Amino acid sequence: MAYALVINSGSSSIKFQIVDPESSASEDPFVSGLVEQIGEQQGRITVKHNGQKYVVQRSIPDHKVGLEESFGILETKGIGPTQLDISAVGHRVVHGGMVFSEPELILGPVVDMIRDLIPLAPLHNPANIDGIEVARELLPGIPHVAVFDTGFFRHLPPAAALYAINAEVAEKNQIRRYGFHGTSHEFVSSQVPGLIGRDPLHTRQIVLHLGNGASCSAVENGHAIDTSMGLTPLAGLVMGTRSGDIDPGIIFHLVRQGGMTIDEIDNLLNRQSGVKGLSGVNDFRELRAMIEEENGDAWLAYNVYINQLRRYIGSYMIALGRVDAITFTAGVGENDQQVRLDALDNMEMYGVKVDPERNAQPNDGPRIISTDDSTVKVLVVPTNEELAIAQKASRIAKQLA
Repeated sequence: MAYALVINSGSSSIKFQIVDPESSASEDPFVSGLVEQIGEQQGRITVKHNGQKYVVQRSIPDHKVGLEESFGILETKGIGPTQLDISAVGHRVVHGGMVFSEPELILGPVVDMIRDLIPLAPLHNPANIDGIEVARELLPGIPHVAVFDTGFFRHLPPAAALYAINAEVAEKNQIRRYGFHGTSHEFVSSQVPGLIGRDPLHTRQIVLHLGNGASCSAVENGHAIDTSMGLTPLAGLVMGTRSGDIDPGIIFHLVRQGGMTIDEIDNLLNRQSGVKGLSGVNDFRELRAMIEEENGDAWLAYNVYINQLRRYIGSYMIALGRVDAITFTAGVGENDQQVRLDALDNMEMYGVKVDPERNAQPNDGPRIISTDDSTVKVLVVPTNEELAIAQKASRIAKQLA
């Protein structure tokens, strides 16, 4: 059996999976692993396979040591990347800019081109490059493929992609709406037509990716026509720690009146805002517990979150003209039944009717949670970005064979 290795390299962590590209979205990966606290005094490697979990705690000075140690653990179990038939290595790359719209076989110039995009994703692309360079060194004989978070939104209509600022300034600084979570939005939207019995080329849908990071998209006949995230993942919905959309004048006010630096504002809006900024917690399970205890801050944070979510749903219903499906995915979207109910509350006049009993069912694969007579189908579809990356990487590898 040919597998694909999927690597998601962060600044201080590496997530990886060994996946059968032909598996279903609901199947567990053959192997999954997480390298944490890279560069700190004490790191941690966790590997899961066949229901077993293996944990190693040790110093992990850099990404190379992290992957080497992880592969070593797998090799002692007889399931290392050099012991299996790995046909491709797929790398998640956050920002492809205007350069990359499709998965790309990684050759020398591609790495340099991804490096040129670092100003657009200074926190993410450098870490993605680290993972690429280390993995190519450890597994030199296998095709490596970059899959870009922004790829699905590369061809947004200009009216949705462009900001109303000076055109020369925007072009010079590559300012436009790029969108993120694209692999998830593409994967989930591709599942929906089959679930509701429609032709993919005649399906209009809204996808709500609700996790600690959150985004939504309007997808018409397989192509994204709008998305909530923008130049960066900070825009759009209220998120766990990110503010989502705010008046840009707030930034000027914080500089002039608050005496804050750009770095302090960056930290405020990305790490100390959103649900956490309003309630003190960013985990929705904790937020839900606080709401049940009648905590006013938690209730306020939840209402702000839902209000912004409904605002985007409404605007995308207008943008699409006709909506065939609204789909919830990612951690909150898949598991918080109250969020789903409140997001679509009182929308019967628009053909949206959620069945409370179906909605209350535990998360167990793709399912329709709307009533039989709901004109707009409402679904929960678990996302599987790793499988999507594995499939894309494997397709390119097959073309080389």
